[in-house]
Amino acid sequence: MRPARPSPAPAPPARAAAAARPAGALWVVVPAHQEAARLPGTLAALAAQRDRDFTLLVVDNASTDGTAALARGFARRAPFPVHVVTEPQKGVGCAVDTGFRYAIAHGAAQLARTDADCLPQPGWTAAARAALDAGAGLVCGRITARRDEHGPAGRAAFRLLVALAALFGRLRPAHRRSRGYLVPYRMHAGNNMALTARLYEDTGGMPRRPSPTDRLFLNRVRRTTAAVVRERRMVVANSTRRLRTYGLLTTARWYLDKGPGRHGEDPR
Repeated sequence: MRPARPSPAPAPPARAAAAARPAGALWVVVPAHQEAARLPGTLAALAAQRDRDFTLLVVDNASTDGTAALARGFARRAPFPVHVVTEPQKGVGCAVDTGFRYAIAHGAAQLARTDADCLPQPGWTAAARAALDAGAGLVCGRITARRDEHGPAGRAAFRLLVALAALFGRLRPAHRRSRGYLVPYRMHAGNNMALTARLYEDTGGMPRRPSPTDRLFLNRVRRTTAAVVRERRMVVANSTRRLRTYGLLTTARWYLDKGPGRHGEDPR
């Protein structure tokens, strides 16, 4: 007589959590390093979204200034579920990858990201969800300069830098479609993006390294899918503190992927 087969092991907690989540569950991931001063503004902007049917994940990236405590305090009064995790390896790529993989393991089907010094406009999550529901794999939003960090001249300089970086990306020989890319290059800001969990896994994920990572990740996506769209209604006000710290020329070098010169990678 054959021995009875053992009962199957229970599903791991992450898989069980995923099965319990809605099919289109949206998670917003915010990497944060030493952002105690600016994180409250980002959290308030997320709480002011018109579409608040999402879960927020703050990834504390080796902070020593109370960033994680602020996020946990916000979780007690937030109008949506909030998770706070720690990534001890410093680097925005490490924090984003840890956050996205945590969200996917806990049931995320759609992922959006902004940064802890940015202010998503009230229609941000609604625009991201609508684009993903319509079939986009990756959604690239529009960035503007925060109005509380620079005057008109500084904001104009920021717009010029963004335009130059976008032009450089389109003209750069390494970005040509003859290199195996499925879609033309378009400017993509990591602090204003949304994508499907499936696409994230198919690309292999965000490079686990310090900034800049956005161009590297975009090119991984461009080799994986043609479903890359730009959604102008998905707007984030971007910090201009790098411009203040580096100056115009060094900031231009940074956006053109030439490094920060004599400055460190972190402008704080």
